[in-house]
Amino acid sequence: MMGWWSLESCIMVPYFLGMEAEEMAGNYDKIAGHWAGEKFNIVNGMEQHRRALKFLKGRGAAIDLGCGSSGRFIGLMAGEGFESVEGLDFSEEMVKLAREKSPGVEIHYADVCEWEFSRKYDFISGWDGIWHVPLVKQEPLLEKICGALAPGGVSIFTTGGLAESGDVTNPFLGVPLYTAALGIPKILEVVARSGCIVRHLEYDQYPEIQLVLVVQKTQ
Repeated sequence: MMGWWSLESCIMVPYFLGMEAEEMAGNYDKIAGHWAGEKFNIVNGMEQHRRALKFLKGRGAAIDLGCGSSGRFIGLMAGEGFESVEGLDFSEEMVKLAREKSPGVEIHYADVCEWEFSRKYDFISGWDGIWHVPLVKQEPLLEKICGALAPGGVSIFTTGGLAESGDVTNPFLGVPLYTAALGIPKILEVVARSGCIVRHLEYDQYPEIQLVLVVQKTQ
C-alpha cells in the first residue's frame, strides 16, 4: 500500500463526492508505469492474497478489480489453477501495460461501478482499487462484489480503517489521488447483509490505518 490512510490525514476529513472517474483515470494514466517498473515492490499484497486463497475450495473464475499494471495478482491467480483469470481497470494506460504483462488474460477496460459481472467468481481481488471509488458509490459496489461471489467464494480488498466514513485527496508521484472509506461498522453491515462473513481483518501497516479484509460468501 502507499500510506494514504495515515492517522493524521484522516482527522476531521471533510466530506465530498470525490473525483470523477475520468479525472481519476487520467491521473493514473500519468503514473501507470510506476507499478510496472523495477522500483515497485512487487511482493506488496502477495502474502495477504495467499492467506485469502487458503479459504477457497473452488478454483473456477477469478478477477482482479483495479488490476493496475504490475500483473502480480493476475500471475498469482493463474498459478493457483483457476479455470479463468481476468483483470479490470479504468485507466487506459494501466490496461495497456497489464495486457503486455499478462498476454492471453482478458483485461477489461471499464469503470467497476458501471461494469456488470457476467458470471459468479470464486475469487475477487480489490486491492488498492475499491477505495478510489467515490464514497457515495462504495456501498452499492461492495454489495455488487459480494453478489458476484459464488457460494464459498472469497474477496480480498483494502480500505481505510476508520470508525466512521471519510474521504481524502493526497498527492502521490505528483498527481492527486482520491481515497474513501465507508468505516468499519458500515463495511461489516454491508458484508453481512450481502450474504458474506468476514474471515480476516488486519491493520497491516499500523500506525497507518490501512485495513485489509477477507470476506467469504456463505454456502
